Amino acid sequence: MYKLYERNDPKSADCTKMSNADSFSGAKLVLFLGDRIVVLRRDVKPRLEWPGCLDLPGGGRHGGESPEDCVLRETREEIGLRLDPGDLVWRCFYREPNRAWFFAAHLPEARESDIVFGAEGRGWHLMRPEDFVNAPDAIPHFRDRVGAYLRVRARVEGRDKGRG
Repeated sequence: MYKLYERNDPKSADCTKMSNADSFSGAKLVLFLGDRIVVLRRDVKPRLEWPGCLDLPGGGRHGGESPEDCVLRETREEIGLRLDPGDLVWRCFYREPNRAWFFAAHLPEARESDIVFGAEGRGWHLMRPEDFVNAPDAIPHFRDRVGAYLRVRARVEGRDKGRG
């Protein structure tokens, strides 16, 4: 299932094992449709963290669900796309700012027509991942996590090209 891995940053992240599967608050997904990612615009409501900011699919854990079940359910609820666990190509556990899982998946661009926006947020759009990483209105720790995934992906693709 997980094809890309990143070295651990022992201070904040663990990207090599699922040892934290029982103790986490939620999960997020950088979802590629072709070469762009699905980006959500958060609601502007009192007491909502990061009001109006650019966000990614995902959210809080329900009951005892696994990290994968959490991110797949949240993605289905927020944008109507059903993914399989096998679609998740990368994962990393982050301890800060809260204990949460971050995943990546790549789907064909044609899946854009399957998106049905849910009840949370002000809207969605597709964005180049590099633009998200540099967007001043994106949630800062998600900008960092997308950037980390892009670096891992570039290293892996570079190694694969060297073998071909």
